[in-house]
Amino acid sequence: MDCEPLQLCPGFDTGTGYSSALKSAGCELIFQEKASGGRWERPELQRLLQQLRKGEQVIVWKLDRLSRSLKDLLLTLEKIENTEADFRSITENIDTSTPAGRMMMQIVGSFAEFERAMLRERTRSGLAATRQDGRVGGRRPKLTPQQQKEIVSLVTSGQKTGADAARLFRVHPSTMVRLLARHRMAEIE
Repeated sequence: MDCEPLQLCPGFDTGTGYSSALKSAGCELIFQEKASGGRWERPELQRLLQQLRKGEQVIVWKLDRLSRSLKDLLLTLEKIENTEADFRSITENIDTSTPAGRMMMQIVGSFAEFERAMLRERTRSGLAATRQDGRVGGRRPKLTPQQQKEIVSLVTSGQKTGADAARLFRVHPSTMVRLLARHRMAEIE
């Protein structure tokens, strides 16, 4: 059985152009997705993957009909491979049932892995540069060091409870809990 998740463009046509091409390629069952290929929730694609069996072949008109992101495409192709089914794209002439098709998908996967590695490298170098400039990542503290000392003083002396101090300084009670816990740990050390 040949199956195909077909993404329909909003305001385009009902998929008749693609459907006839898929039928001529040997599809017995055509899944028509109403959602965009760039969306994560794709019920028809999920239904196709659940019904897919060993030895079957998923056929798409074009790779971008299956997914808009390379990462998502590779995950979908991995799911197809894990069911021991094959994949074929009519337009790009990729067929994973052939050695050349498997090689093509591995090349695409290699580029994706290279892209992820480059992104990690750029992120690391950017963070290192900001640290050298004296900046640190993360959220800025809600309370200044002076406010923190004042809160610790108020709560430890018994003048205010943690909840009262949180309301007074307009912060969440969990901020008070963390501040007081850090203070207790500093006292112990």
